[in-house]
Amino acid sequence: MTRTPRALAWLYVIGGLLGLVAAITLTLEKIQRLLDPAYIPSCSINPVLSCGSVMDSPQAAAFGFPNPLIGIAAFSVVTTFGVTLLAGFEPPRWFWLGMQLGTLLGVVFVHWLIIASLYDIHALCPYCMVVWAITIPLFWYTTLHNLRETRAGIALSRFHSGVLALWYVSIIALILVEFWDYWVTLIR
Repeated sequence: MTRTPRALAWLYVIGGLLGLVAAITLTLEKIQRLLDPAYIPSCSINPVLSCGSVMDSPQAAAFGFPNPLIGIAAFSVVTTFGVTLLAGFEPPRWFWLGMQLGTLLGVVFVHWLIIASLYDIHALCPYCMVVWAITIPLFWYTTLHNLRETRAGIALSRFHSGVLALWYVSIIALILVEFWDYWVTLIR
């Protein structure tokens, strides 16, 4: 059995903690908004970067409760898993398959939220974007780890950072295009 790369363990710890902070912050902002409907979340900066618009959308509670609660649970698991890996734990295959399933569900959910933010809600939540930015490499590097001994895994590993960069650039391009009319007003 191949040892888990320390970089992957650190990705889980740091990414998990950043995601946890974003999810907790969003949860606290949502509670404030529920207590005071006139409350303007700290991440509502302008018409495009507007957490309030996102929080008030049906997509913000996709399963009947605020999405950040999913993030609190999921990022706690990711962080804990990273810490155990740094401590020397070598998980069995089923553990890795569980992490693969969790990150797959996470990346699918995040992309659904990206599409909803861009084309249904027409607003971006900065804290949500932190979660997007973290979930993608968690999924990608978990997948590469699980495929590490396969022909596909070896081939993909050669381009691991290029694929990740292309993924981010694609999302940034979608954001630029969708909100282009707003961006150009900032430079006039």
